[in-house]
Amino acid sequence: MRKVARFLLFPLLFFFAVAAAQPAAAASYPKSMAALGDSISRAADVCCWYGDHPAQSWSTGNGAYDGIQSHYERLLSLKPAIKGNNFNDARSGAKAGDLPGQAETAASQGAEYVTILMGANDLCTSSASTMTSEADFRTYIDKSLAKLNQMSPRPRVFVSSIPNIYQLWNVLHTNSVAQWVWSSANICQSMLSTSNTEEQRQLVVQREEAFNVALEDICAKYAQICRWDKRAVFNYSFSAGDVSVLDYFHPSLQGQATLAGITWRASYWGS
Repeated sequence: MRKVARFLLFPLLFFFAVAAAQPAAAASYPKSMAALGDSISRAADVCCWYGDHPAQSWSTGNGAYDGIQSHYERLLSLKPAIKGNNFNDARSGAKAGDLPGQAETAASQGAEYVTILMGANDLCTSSASTMTSEADFRTYIDKSLAKLNQMSPRPRVFVSSIPNIYQLWNVLHTNSVAQWVWSSANICQSMLSTSNTEEQRQLVVQREEAFNVALEDICAKYAQICRWDKRAVFNYSFSAGDVSVLDYFHPSLQGQATLAGITWRASYWGS
């Protein structure tokens, strides 16, 4: 009898060992998702003409032959039931104060997976003195995650760090065309104005650091639903090729593809 029991036990142990080594089952993948944030997640000015191009979004995009493997497209290959349930609730020009409303929308859509990339517009203002305060930024992010945490069932939330705005200045400040566009279109003058001193630019650097700390802290507060990218986006040293030549500010097609890859690797399924 012992031999029979042992004979039956070995295949069972083997089955569980193999199962434990496998990726999450298809049932664990979301059937719907939503992108919250600003013009980066709307793929503004990504290529060819000005305006939003949500089909090229790093998060919910589904554009063909664009070289971008968005989170939605990657999930679609893993969970076909997500097809058509990719909501882009981000808005160009949005600041952290707009995020609770976007979270409300995602909740009404029943999104099972939510991506958040927010903060660039809170830093990119007319001057360093008009940036969103750290306290207000924390409050808005907390309210947003609290709203998502109230959903039933609760979603999985991925929070990205804010791209390094000083890196943008560092890469392109010697490009005369970029300087002209930044000045003419009044783009992110708190960092990109040609009249800024290094001390003024460092004020933006310090505020961005505070914002990224806030994102990390609040994500940890809601750890049951939230995954932080561990500054993967902020730490990426992007090149000029990652930046749109329409406004020299937003990600290009290459930049959106890069952003999709970095964030996916830091997400629930990429690590």
